[in-house]
Amino acid sequence: MNEETPSPVDSSILGAKLLDDGCRFALWAPRATRVELSLVGDDRSQHNLDMARNPDGVWIAHVSGIVAGQRYGYRVHGDWNPDAGMRFNPAKLLLDPYARAITAGVDYSGPILDHVVGSNYEPDPRDSSESVPLSVVVADSPAPTPIARRRPLSECVIYETHLKGYTNLHPSVPEHLRGTYSGLAYDAVIDYLVETGINTVQLLPVHHFVSEPFIVGRGLTNYWGYNTLGFFAPHAAYSSVGTLGEQVQEFKDMVSKLHEHDIEVILDVVYNHTAEGGHEGPTLSFRGLDHRGYYRLTNDLRNDYDVTGCGNSVDTSHPGVLNMVIDSMKYWVQEMGVDGFRFDLATTLIRDDKHHVNQDHEFKRRVAEDPAFEGVKMIAEPWDMGPYGYQVGNWGPRWSEWNDQYRNFMRDFWRGATHGVATLATRLSGSPDIFNHGERGLDSSINFITAHDGFTMRDLTTYDIKHNDANGEANRDGADDNRSWNCGWEGETVDEGINDFRHRQVKNMMATLILSSGVPMITAGDELGRTQGGNNNAYCQDSPISWVHWDTLDQWGDLSELTSTLLKARRDFAALRPTQFRDHTEVVDAEGNGLGRFDLAWFDGWDGEMRDEQWHDGGRRHLGMYVSDAEAAFLIFFNGAANNVLVRLPGEPWSQGYQVVATTAHRSELPESPIAPGQEFDLPGRSVTLLRCEVPSVAPVPVLDDFEEALPEAESLPSSDRDDLEF
Repeated sequence: MNEETPSPVDSSILGAKLLDDGCRFALWAPRATRVELSLVGDDRSQHNLDMARNPDGVWIAHVSGIVAGQRYGYRVHGDWNPDAGMRFNPAKLLLDPYARAITAGVDYSGPILDHVVGSNYEPDPRDSSESVPLSVVVADSPAPTPIARRRPLSECVIYETHLKGYTNLHPSVPEHLRGTYSGLAYDAVIDYLVETGINTVQLLPVHHFVSEPFIVGRGLTNYWGYNTLGFFAPHAAYSSVGTLGEQVQEFKDMVSKLHEHDIEVILDVVYNHTAEGGHEGPTLSFRGLDHRGYYRLTNDLRNDYDVTGCGNSVDTSHPGVLNMVIDSMKYWVQEMGVDGFRFDLATTLIRDDKHHVNQDHEFKRRVAEDPAFEGVKMIAEPWDMGPYGYQVGNWGPRWSEWNDQYRNFMRDFWRGATHGVATLATRLSGSPDIFNHGERGLDSSINFITAHDGFTMRDLTTYDIKHNDANGEANRDGADDNRSWNCGWEGETVDEGINDFRHRQVKNMMATLILSSGVPMITAGDELGRTQGGNNNAYCQDSPISWVHWDTLDQWGDLSELTSTLLKARRDFAALRPTQFRDHTEVVDAEGNGLGRFDLAWFDGWDGEMRDEQWHDGGRRHLGMYVSDAEAAFLIFFNGAANNVLVRLPGEPWSQGYQVVATTAHRSELPESPIAPGQEFDLPGRSVTLLRCEVPSVAPVPVLDDFEEALPEAESLPSSDRDDLEF
């Protein structure tokens, strides 16, 4: 749908660049007939300068005397012809798409629309400069400290968190730093991440964003941040020191601090749409620069072709727009130090000029070929709202994908709404039905049970239905298919039996997530028993509903301890975090000698390995997963049934003995001493149990903190002391 226009010959010059003799301003606006640079003073006074046009549609101005912190914008002249997708209106002061910092907000009561409401798209002549954000000139500064080693995704534990909400109530973070970049980098916060076993934080959007007018009209804000206005600018409101460029250095300092503690940083990025919304929305930047160039339009060029559900869709089929996306990514990697990206509604980015999904899109080719992205993690939310938008499993090598089929099944399994255990085995083993093709590995699947969007883990066990009244939409917003189970009572209760059961169910989901093959993504606070009071769409709740509460450890310490124990096991034993799909292959030593055991096997809990008829038993609710490499082996039992199941453990070559490492059941429900092969015991109902297998090792085996050292004395300890060994 995009009429061909020139693309920048060198897009690296775009934006504001301080030089020895002043500042160079460069803006790509290929259809414009005139562009004015507007230098804005502290009192919002303006000094406008005409810019010169290059043949590639880039407008340039060199201005002496400019220093860091200078505010500026652009006034872009051209045809006013909405029927042709042309909406130039120089009365509207526009943000620089390449601005490194943005200050001030949007006044939705001001003249920020490019047209007169109620007219037949007549241009609005009123000046918008008092009502819009401003671009800021930022001085170059050193990039953050690089991480010592970017670990492969197979070793990552992704922790999805909201930058503000994570520390806004943290008792150890000074009040003036809570909810800021510096707050996330505070020692007490980093210590908690390290002690828990988190090595990768995935930040909800920190590109500068604004709230939508309908949210502001309800007295709320866009909390999640999926409404980007500046693809190069860190969100100003998360700065503790200022918004005239200080936010850039504070972000870099945060990244350096996380890197120094071996924690990688992934950004959740929203390149699929912008904060300008649909064709009736405000003109703040892109629409006024080139409506037809930046956005996908329908055949009626007045209207946006929206596959995002957010009013507009960024058109990456245009080379100049694709340049902007790639340039933004390179900037955040090379200058801001981030280690990866999670792409919101990623399918939008690979639609061609006919709006068709194309897995060979230039966007993917450039990501694959650019050396700037070597080792940088690329994670797709592999869908959008348009035709053929659901692309789970199709992104190919180099990409990882959010696996919503894993999420849906695991929620169903633990609430008792699945048929047999065949699909359970498939999801536990990394979803090979989806990803085991085209030379893809187990890091293709980003496993998750919860995310920012939807119920928390605790709420999955507390509410059958959503409770979104605080959002101001009469509880109509948010998903109705939550796959949750309130365990017999809707909402919080003082019933100890129900609360104990809810703890167990949350632990079951957390243990399943960590022990599944693939890459686990934990939603921040789930390990602390975080609740949103049944709100499953808290996108507009910058409030205690969404913030992480740090006073829940007294009630949910069992969950926190289990999470830490399992993450340490996953860190220390490669058998629990394989890189390639496993298919019942014999394990061999360094010389290629078979060890008699297999990398993956499934046990029925009594007679040995699963038989065909057992895989087809729709009533079956328990399954043993055996995983092994040359150094270690584990047997993990998943029991989704309410009742205990009598099990008998296999002998050699699988194991010469077993020890409970962790369980979601009460420790008293399992044998406290090492378990011999052939020994029978009751596997607790609705539980996950991780057993360490005693197998010959060809190399020194790493140990779980304080666990292995205690084993020789375990049988002689009083039972009260033995209870502590698993954690």
